[in-house]
Amino acid sequence: MPLRCAVLDDFQNVATEFADWSVLDGEVELVTFTEHFATADDLVAAIGDCDIVVTLRERVPFPAEVLGRLDRLRLLVASGMRNSAIDLAAATERGVTVCGTASSPTPPVELTWALLLGLARNLVPEHDGLRAGGWQSTVGADLHGHTLGLLGLGKIGSRVAAVGLAFGMDVVAWSRNLTRQRADEVGVRLAATKEDLLRESDFVSVHLASSDRTRGLIGAAELAAMKPGAYLINTSRAAIVDQQALLAALREGTIAGAGIDVYDVEPLPADHPMRTAPRLLTTPHLGYVSRSNYRTYYGHAVEDIQAFLAGTPLRRLN
Repeated sequence: MPLRCAVLDDFQNVATEFADWSVLDGEVELVTFTEHFATADDLVAAIGDCDIVVTLRERVPFPAEVLGRLDRLRLLVASGMRNSAIDLAAATERGVTVCGTASSPTPPVELTWALLLGLARNLVPEHDGLRAGGWQSTVGADLHGHTLGLLGLGKIGSRVAAVGLAFGMDVVAWSRNLTRQRADEVGVRLAATKEDLLRESDFVSVHLASSDRTRGLIGAAELAAMKPGAYLINTSRAAIVDQQALLAALREGTIAGAGIDVYDVEPLPADHPMRTAPRLLTTPHLGYVSRSNYRTYYGHAVEDIQAFLAGTPLRRLN
């Protein structure tokens, strides 16, 4: 009897299009789920009979409590090589192999700039106004000669910096471990403190990993320190920016606007205030959603499953 494999959160119903799953015929029976499971009970009820699970990014939590209820689970494949939503120690204890995939930093860089440019030039209201018969209702913000502040200068942040420099922006960066040598290598200025970066930046973009040290890094005090005409972009992790503080800043006009791709609850409930907040440009966590990344994610997932069946797991995370 073939092993049963579940692919979670296949929102666009494309998992089978971006990889050749036929190489697993006879060994693996594939089932895809296009709807997100809102509760652990719903998740366990849907995949309790599965031996293999493929999950995208950190959208579905697999804490010890959930893993303990998935008696048949033998292999968990997550896109990317880092996943804070999976309790790796609990998986190891239960004999569940966890494997990852490669992931390109390019798509989130591109989405960061889509949000930033959309905010700066008021693309959504101008588009809507034009469709409704209007003409020119806003004045856009300039990038050239203005300051882009980056919280984080890793694989993604450094690429965002390169685009900012190409636009003729003054780029400044900060993180707790960022060195002047690293800033010099990328060609940007090093801010002495987080507060200095926030005070002088016209655009602030978040590119940090989620951890206890970065949770709530941007709260009410930090938002208040920003220029009234500044914009915040977060394509990294929702927990880095205090969601309630951000909503308050947007409603009160403390900052000019925000571009957000990540949320405290995903998918966003229909009545979530992020859906209706003013001065906010939103996307439904599209940072890594691109054709090239999906080919990698699902292609490597197939490779991971083949290797696991052969007794030689690839890209193990635990």
